[in-house]
Amino acid sequence: MPSNEPRGPKQILKALRWSWQGLKAGYAFEASFRLEVYLFVIFAPLGFWLGNGAIEKVLLVGSLILVLSAELLNSAVEAIVDKASPEFHVLAGRAKDMGSAAVFLLMLNVMLCWGLILVPRWL
Repeated sequence: MPSNEPRGPKQILKALRWSWQGLKAGYAFEASFRLEVYLFVIFAPLGFWLGNGAIEKVLLVGSLILVLSAELLNSAVEAIVDKASPEFHVLAGRAKDMGSAAVFLLMLNVMLCWGLILVPRWL
């Protein structure tokens, strides 16, 4: 159902607050997200430094942001699955495994982007 509230700065500010709450919750409750944030803090500046031009920088740093995003979505799936189905169920396990697989694929994407951009420079 569409909201009757007009869109404007007030609603944008609310959305930013909710997003910030989500980032804080991910950091507070998810060890994997914390580790990925630490890696981001190390590798994002490296990506900006090592990337030649905007496209390379976007690929190097953007691939890292995608991992963080997928980890938050995976954590959200896990939380809702645990709430809806506290006992083991095949579909619940499948949902969690698929969320984990999405994070894994994006980690492979990071290695692919970084490898294809940086390895040829050293060979």
